[in-house]
Order: sequence, then C-alpha cells, then structure tokens
Amino acid sequence: MIVGKRQIILAALVLALGTAVALNWKFASDDFTLSQEAGKNYGDAQYVENNTDADAETPVDDSDYFTQARLTRKTTRDEAVETLKEILQDENSTEEQKSEATVKASALSDNIETEGAIENLVKAKGFEDCLAYVDEDSANVVVKTQGLDETQAAQIADIIVGETNLKMENISIVEKP
Repeated sequence: MIVGKRQIILAALVLALGTAVALNWKFASDDFTLSQEAGKNYGDAQYVENNTDADAETPVDDSDYFTQARLTRKTTRDEAVETLKEILQDENSTEEQKSEATVKASALSDNIETEGAIENLVKAKGFEDCLAYVDEDSANVVVKTQGLDETQAAQIADIIVGETNLKMENISIVEKP
C-alpha cells in the first residue's frame, strides 16, 4: 500500500484533533474539579455587595430610592418600547395603529431626552441627585436634599420650564433626603 499526500495530511489532522481533545479534556476536567470542590457553579447568579469605597465598613443601602426608581423607570420604559415594537412589526396592525405607535415612540424618546437634560442641569446646580419624570402635560422632579428653600425650588422650576415649556401648575418638585 502506497501512502499518498492525502493520507499524510489526514493523519496529521487526526493527530492534531486528538491532541486538542486531550488538552481540552485535561484542562476542562481540572477546572470542573476545582469548581465542584469550591461548591460553585459558574453559571449561577451571585449576589455582589456594592460598596462605594473599598475601605467602607458598611455597604451602600440596597433600598436607595434613586437607584430603585431609575431601575423601575427603565424597566417600565423597556416594556413600553417592546410593546410599540410589536405593534409596528405586527402584520395585523392597521396603519392607524402603526402611526400612533410611531408618535408614541417619538414622544417617549423626547421625554427620555428631556428628563436626562433636567436631571443633569439640576445636578449642575449643586444637588446630589435628581430624578425627573416628564410626559406631555406634566413634570415631576425628585431632588435629593436635606431642605429645599424657595430659591432652589425656583431654580429647579426654571430648568423644567425651560426644557419642557410646561406651566408652573403642571410641575411638581419633591425633596427626598
């Protein structure tokens, strides 16, 4: 039997594949053994403490109002966006429904942009944190402060009016310590 080029190449590939499998098995089994010994599964979710300072003795309060409120707002918005996408992609949706969904998506986008601008401008005025909720006919702003005086409230109201063109009676400013 004569050994040709093809057989030599095939043998080399089989040898390389065998070596790769053996090395993979060796290293994978070591990692598996280590993870089983430590009682960990790399696919499981884990709770991680969030400290603002590495030397801090107490963790950041998980019930921080502003963090939770932002998360809730984002979740709600993501659900709304998903619903609008479904309407736009549904073949059974009428043109009127698609047009209305497009208008709502545009308004949602504008509100998100406006809220971000208000939050950044209020923080620029020296407030520690701020959360804005804006829709077509009202605005609510929550400000982290230990006491809001009339001048500060007026500054915040001016920012909101400047960004939204809403009337003062449609603006609510709430302080959160």
